[in-house]
Amino acid sequence: MPNTTCLNSPTSLSYCIVVRCSPNQQSQSLSALQFTQELLAQGHRVMRVFFYQQAVLIASSLTVVPQDEASLTLQWQTLAQEHELELGVCIAGALHNGIVNPQERERYQLEAANLTQGFQLVGLGQLAAASAECDRLVSFGA
Repeated sequence: MPNTTCLNSPTSLSYCIVVRCSPNQQSQSLSALQFTQELLAQGHRVMRVFFYQQAVLIASSLTVVPQDEASLTLQWQTLAQEHELELGVCIAGALHNGIVNPQERERYQLEAANLTQGFQLVGLGQLAAASAECDRLVSFGA
């Protein structure tokens, strides 16, 4: 029987999710997504999802996913839209991997921006602030 805990219930917790695994590590990356989906289904609050290290690649709009695999990027986008989630991407990791938003594209005079819509470039301070405010911090990947 599913847990029908209300968002305002005293047993409802707030979470910060840190994804550190590359999208090429399909099972770990998918576990982070499924865990987040389950938290929301059980009535918990996800304050922020933070993509760090190689997980920043999930936020690239230039990734081509094989036909026999589901797009993690699209699934995170959909989940974020449905639940008004913040999808924060470590700006240092993103820049290191060539992922930029329009502002960084202009700043570095690059030809194009490739940060997928729904994702935001943020600093580690955003992760620190969210982790200080949430009840639980859960990290996926090494």
